[in-house]
Amino acid sequence: MELFLQTLNRKRKENDFGLIISFITLGVLGVIMVYSASMVPASKGALTGGNAVISNYFMKRQFVFLIIGTAIIFTSFFININVLKQVNVQKVIVLGTLTLLLLTIIIGNEVNGSKNWINLGFFSLQSSEFLKLSSIFYLSYIIDQRLSSKQDYKLKHLMPPLGILGVGLFLVLLQGDLGGTILTVAIIACILLYSDIKGKVKLQILGITLIPTTIYLLYTLLFDAKNIYRLKRINVMLDPFKYEKDDGYQLTSALMSIGNGGLFGNGLGNGVSKLGYLPEPHTDFIFTVISEELGLIGVLIVLMIYGFILMKGLIYANKTNNHFYKLICIGVVSYLFIQVFVNLAGVSGLIPLTGVTLPLLSYGGSSMLSVSIAFAALLAVTRKINKESIH
Repeated sequence: MELFLQTLNRKRKENDFGLIISFITLGVLGVIMVYSASMVPASKGALTGGNAVISNYFMKRQFVFLIIGTAIIFTSFFININVLKQVNVQKVIVLGTLTLLLLTIIIGNEVNGSKNWINLGFFSLQSSEFLKLSSIFYLSYIIDQRLSSKQDYKLKHLMPPLGILGVGLFLVLLQGDLGGTILTVAIIACILLYSDIKGKVKLQILGITLIPTTIYLLYTLLFDAKNIYRLKRINVMLDPFKYEKDDGYQLTSALMSIGNGGLFGNGLGNGVSKLGYLPEPHTDFIFTVISEELGLIGVLIVLMIYGFILMKGLIYANKTNNHFYKLICIGVVSYLFIQVFVNLAGVSGLIPLTGVTLPLLSYGGSSMLSVSIAFAALLAVTRKINKESIH
């Protein structure tokens, strides 16, 4: 009995149940809010191309995604994260991701101007989500290999792996997913900045990547007629109510919905914005439904949970001297925090709308699968770090 209690106590110390509870809390809230946001428009066919479905159609699917996601994070109890440090595993991850991105360009379906979805029948897979994961795992592995061997990192050592990730980013751009590209670049930048690579090398990388990035953004905003809507989004952000009747309709509806919530909200299910005022209330604009129905109090609770996850990731990253564990922590919390920021800033008019989902709250199987794998990796790493501190 005493041995059992000792084992139980050791497991309690090794596993961060606060992170697990945060994941499940956000996931359950997501299922509830997806139902609230989609029940009326789904029954009217507004979310399925005019084909009416039962009111809980999206809620049931989101619940299945959450069950799968929860199963994924619990597999982290049985997986040694160091398996990602094997060369063959890294080759499978990187080549598999690039192949998936290429297949999407060839056989993918176009949704809202972006050809980044593969229809699997029961749900559509967004391939760009998995480049974020591959970037975290691959870059953490590459940097760890060099630093662990006590060798200085020079620019020439980083250019091949960054070039491989650059191919993936280029394929995402070809799909028309500028938002996904920017998010992945931001994750890579956070990992590089936090790493122990010399500042000189970081500045060299910044200089090399800044010029082509600036040229591309200027071209796509000013001269590419196909993507001129991106420039319109910037104009809408600067003065949304000037374009209220056309291009600014979504943003102004979102802003009014956020304002309508007040301190305590109008009550679960009593929001108005989802009744035809927003095109995708259960995905990109789920935050506006939360704001309107749960108010400032509900919003603050959600932000506190996200903040707790961010804080935990940073604490663990600073708790270990293992480069691989440290960069996995930074990569995962960067992924979550940047995506949360971009979504909230977009729907509140601080930056142009990008079509980025809110992790664990927005409807979507690809997003849930990607975030769950990232969370599982974070939990597996924190378990290793806790074991280090115990022993």
